[in-house]
Amino acid sequence: MATFAYRTVSSPAQAMIDAADRQAALQELRRRGQTPTSLVEIKERNGSGSAGSANGSAGASSDAGRGSIAGVKPAMSKPEVTLFVRELATSQMAGLPLVQGLRTIERQERKPRKRALIAGVIDAVEHGKSLSDAMAQTPRVFGDLPISLARAGEVSGKLDEVLSQAADLMERSLKLRRAVLGAMAYPALLGLLVIAAVGVIVTVIVPKMLEPLRGQAFNLPLPTRIVMETADFFKAWWWLVGIALAAAVFGLMTAWRNPDTRAKIERVLLATPVLGVALKNIAIARFTRTLATLIAAGIPVLTALKVTKGTLGNRPMEMVIDEVCEQISAGKTIAEPMERSGYFPPMLTQIVGLGERSGRLDELLARAAAAFEEKTELSLKVLTSLLPPIMVIFAAGMVGFIVLAILLAMLQFQDSVTQL
Repeated sequence: MATFAYRTVSSPAQAMIDAADRQAALQELRRRGQTPTSLVEIKERNGSGSAGSANGSAGASSDAGRGSIAGVKPAMSKPEVTLFVRELATSQMAGLPLVQGLRTIERQERKPRKRALIAGVIDAVEHGKSLSDAMAQTPRVFGDLPISLARAGEVSGKLDEVLSQAADLMERSLKLRRAVLGAMAYPALLGLLVIAAVGVIVTVIVPKMLEPLRGQAFNLPLPTRIVMETADFFKAWWWLVGIALAAAVFGLMTAWRNPDTRAKIERVLLATPVLGVALKNIAIARFTRTLATLIAAGIPVLTALKVTKGTLGNRPMEMVIDEVCEQISAGKTIAEPMERSGYFPPMLTQIVGLGERSGRLDELLARAAAAFEEKTELSLKVLTSLLPPIMVIFAAGMVGFIVLAILLAMLQFQDSVTQL
């Protein structure tokens, strides 16, 4: 049995509670109808039982915990963080105390950096930190989403359920990301092969075939001259082409890091007929599923929207969510600025409006998320089914033009020989 010092929203005065662990203390406070603003385990109480001393020792311990975590470099990828949250949720649903569950996960881990990170979280929790606060000390590793959900689970006393929801949401996000990458892998590979094939034909094959025709008395046809001059340029200035491509890539990366420039590029991409539809559907599927999960976990709508904004991966749509947050702060609805933006489909804005009026926003968003996830899969299938034929047609056009240039030159040469 441990003793915890706590303060609540209704009473800023510090009080004490005895419980088996931190989660049990949170559940007991929730049963009493109290919402804690702080909850610190008192490891050692002095003879007078001074709350100030307890706070001081807890604060010092907490600082030690913070140092142990802050010194650890990011050690987990998104799939590894997802697995960590899933294992922690499983341990909580099995009834294990929080620290014991964390230690079990730590013992199973083989990578030193991950073990050090989890050990830092354990140290912070043992020194009085909540799980969400311990995770929040390495935000680059865990991210806002699992931290916010863990905090909601602690306040509600349903940490096991909320962590399970967080793991489900993160697994869905990973699945969607892998689906996007998998869908684009074949078109990207095909594009590289097409570029390589055309490059070999233009720079190696064509010069050898057309070299005998240089300096002849007759004028070469225009397509032949274009192909030969292109081949000569790449042969003589290949290093300049390489530098230009590297500079273009660097310029695009620099522009992408600039928020304003990135927003302009993404607006153009969203306006693209097939690609834009796929990008919108991906962002909307993430938005609806994440927002539904956060609201269902008891997180206030304004906070949930701010956390959800980071999952969109699209600057123009993130700016719409910023406007939505401003509207909510001013006492207005969510649906109106979403509808006015033009990025969110009418069905979603109507669902959001109905959810606001009926108080069932999380339930309706969860249903909408399932529909938009199916729509996203369909958009990806359409995109990946259209890109390969387009690339094949492009390659066929390039090769056809080169073949035409060669044939016209041969015919011109034959005519000149016949006239002689």
